[in-house]
Amino acid sequence: MRKEEYARDFLVIGSGLAGLYTALKLSAIGEVILLTKAGLEESNTFFAQGGIAAAIDPADSPTLHLRDTIVAGAGLCRIEAVEVLVNEGPARVRELIELGVPFDRSGHEVALTREAAHSRRRILHALGDATGRAISQVLAARVRENPRVEIREYTMVTRLLLTRGRCVGARTVNGAGEVRDFLARAVVLCTGGCGQLYEVTTNPGVATGDGIVLAYQAGAQVADMEFMQFHPTALWLAGAPHFLISETVRGEGGVLRNVHGERFMPAYHELADLAPRDVVARAIADQLAKTGAGHVWLDLAAIPPEVIKARFPNIYETCLPYGLDITREPIPVAPAAHYMMGGVVTDLWGRSSLPGLFACGEVACTGVHGANRLASNSLLEDLVFAHRIARHLAEEAPLPPPDFSTPAPLPGVPAELKTEEAIAFLRRTLSEAAGITRNGPTLARALTHLRALPLVELEDGEPPRRYELANMLVLARLIVEAAYLRTESRGCHFRADFPQTDPAWARRIYFSREETGKGGAVD
Repeated sequence: MRKEEYARDFLVIGSGLAGLYTALKLSAIGEVILLTKAGLEESNTFFAQGGIAAAIDPADSPTLHLRDTIVAGAGLCRIEAVEVLVNEGPARVRELIELGVPFDRSGHEVALTREAAHSRRRILHALGDATGRAISQVLAARVRENPRVEIREYTMVTRLLLTRGRCVGARTVNGAGEVRDFLARAVVLCTGGCGQLYEVTTNPGVATGDGIVLAYQAGAQVADMEFMQFHPTALWLAGAPHFLISETVRGEGGVLRNVHGERFMPAYHELADLAPRDVVARAIADQLAKTGAGHVWLDLAAIPPEVIKARFPNIYETCLPYGLDITREPIPVAPAAHYMMGGVVTDLWGRSSLPGLFACGEVACTGVHGANRLASNSLLEDLVFAHRIARHLAEEAPLPPPDFSTPAPLPGVPAELKTEEAIAFLRRTLSEAAGITRNGPTLARALTHLRALPLVELEDGEPPRRYELANMLVLARLIVEAAYLRTESRGCHFRADFPQTDPAWARRIYFSREETGKGGAVD
């Protein structure tokens, strides 16, 4: 198909909080093209319930927030990145308030709640338990009305464009097979996570990890791919989606019970139901194995019905059509793939190892989350590092437009399987080998199977789903290889054959396309 070139100052790929906020920030210093492969508001942000963590209460402090983040991160947090997050976070949250995000109030003050592993009530929320939706709607409206931001919906980026070792744009395809190139002074990946690699996930259908693979194929470094966080409490009800049941339910007094009605979390951790996510997810998995049940119960009996309806209207209204009244009955829940801690390695200004390419949000690996993300730090990370990317680019001297560009190579797709069959195979393989509990033999078999798949090269102009499949295959290999290489248990990575945390493994596994399979350890 005919290719056209569109040149602007900045190219932002993705439309979650990271993409929308980055586009708004960059519009102050140049013209922006915002590309998103679905609708503007279809992202993990839109479905985020819990809220944003920030030390804005007088009884709280950035120091306490930093301590909680580091404890949850199980020894792998990058301290300087966490310091940036907790110290700059409150100002970014106030900017959201100024933009019109309707955070819930308690009297004249912003209401705060508590989530697992937080030592203080520091979680801001909106519309009860629909914080992400509230943020997405406000920021999407601000972006749509901004004359310096051009929005291209239903446009999938298939590969990055390079000039003399620098990223200068992206190649795209739409549903009609039309191929277009977009050139820019800087490219910012804000493409979100990769929960769709698993059979059970809280993520929307767009979360296929495209941005990580775009960067990897172009030569950028990625890391921490073994650290997929499983949310402990997703709705487990016949005929219903695996809808996320926010940790704030436990923060407000909900407790977990097994199918026999027994409360079990006190036996697993001193914080009981407010233990870190990885602990709660493994505890639930252990209970499921012991009882043979498909779920445990989240008991809300300690929370008054009127509080449930006011505080959790989204959860209440989602469960009701399936015959579940959460003011009267416990919620059946089980873990689901939720958040990728790994991704494109960036510095404190969002820069990847490939000049001209930045990353922000779940696609990035800033080092903030370590081996296990502290609840509600993800939206804060979006805000803080989007702001820092814009600050850096405002100070960087503009480069002349490229006189040529070369597209990064495309990954391959399985030659002997149809697209949906191949995706089902990948999901089954990842869920079995790299789920909540892992072991060496299963990981080795999975890696062998993934490497043995005969591949066929993609071409420009193929249906977007084919590129998603190719991206999912690359990510599946990286996740399994990283999990196999890390011979210990740490954070959300649990190896049954290496159940202890090994101090010698307080380091990262890095991958680059030129050295696939060679894990590196630095820090």
